[in-house]
Amino acid sequence: MINNSQYTEKLRNSGLRPTKQRIKICEVLFNTDKTFHFTINELVEKISKSTNHKISLATVYNTVHAFKKKGYVKEIPINSDQSYFDTNTSHHHHFYDESQKDLIDLDEADVEPVKINTKIPGKKIKSVEIIVKVEDDNT
Repeated sequence: MINNSQYTEKLRNSGLRPTKQRIKICEVLFNTDKTFHFTINELVEKISKSTNHKISLATVYNTVHAFKKKGYVKEIPINSDQSYFDTNTSHHHHFYDESQKDLIDLDEADVEPVKINTKIPGKKIKSVEIIVKVEDDNT
């Protein structure tokens, strides 16, 4: 588990002032044994429930995006207007359950290596991350 001085360091490394609200964001994100996926709105709700205080959507949004830039969380875009964030920043893949609106980890070992046959001039592949979209089987 991480203590408040480590949260303060994470915030300062991300270019943010360590306020009470941002410390609370750190506690919810990083004071857990399990990694998890979240949307910004889900995180606001989770923080509000755990503290019985409202927290600004803008504060959460800006803090999460600052953490993303520093590599403390990873953004998983689902479509053009929906993203999840992941506290597990290691290389891994995901199932996205479209019925439940749920993102589920898929271990890299469960996916065969992907061969990319096209190259973009002047670019190199940084990573390949797969999102497998699933829905309820109504058969």
